[in-house]
Amino acid sequence: MKRWLRNIKFARKMKIKFENKLQLGNGIYTTMEIANILRIPYQKVHLWINKYWDGELGKAYEGNYSWSIDKTKAVGFHTLVEFYIMVQFAEVGVSTRQVLNAHKELSKTFNTPFPFAQKNVIENIHTDGKKIFLSTNDGTITLDGSKQFNLAFIKLFYKKLEFDNDLLASRYWPLGKGHKIVCDPHHKFGQPIVEGTNIQAEAIYRMYVAKEPMSFIADLYEISEDKVKDAVKFYKEAA
Repeated sequence: MKRWLRNIKFARKMKIKFENKLQLGNGIYTTMEIANILRIPYQKVHLWINKYWDGELGKAYEGNYSWSIDKTKAVGFHTLVEFYIMVQFAEVGVSTRQVLNAHKELSKTFNTPFPFAQKNVIENIHTDGKKIFLSTNDGTITLDGSKQFNLAFIKLFYKKLEFDNDLLASRYWPLGKGHKIVCDPHHKFGQPIVEGTNIQAEAIYRMYVAKEPMSFIADLYEISEDKVKDAVKFYKEAA
């Protein structure tokens, strides 16, 4: 409990700005890329960006979460992380209103427009089998849902994330940390890359689709065949 209180106080000191422009370290994820990386239907991503992030939440925080790029919208890394958490609540029956209210309350508590990318929030999601609630230093925020929430979805996602000293998500392994594909907003604008390199997974997959042998691709990029296989696996599953 003491560690939790210390982390809350530390988090409140953070000054996080909107990631709503092309800038190194923010990451760039278009609507389609969000759908592919998180395995969420494109139409749902489009709806949530326009109606909720840039709509209700944007108005509440007096800013936009997205920016325009190539006739579509793009968001930063922390919005990508929030997408998964918030959509999971909605998927199991929690009303969108309750999810948005929780987001607003947690934003005040942690002084950040990205509360669902906050380590202490993801770590402290609880359920009594009927209701979902998030414990904070200022009390408990309850999310009323019509179905029992499966915490395994959030816990599995949590294991795929890495957090920085500010307690915000900093890197994401879409296939899990047992594989070598990572989204890091400080490398290649957050696009999926081979861990420890600046090689984009998409470049490897394109060579694979062009019928190049995996052994040749591995030699060309000076990486292991297992890393080539992980890049191919990621894009095959996104197809």
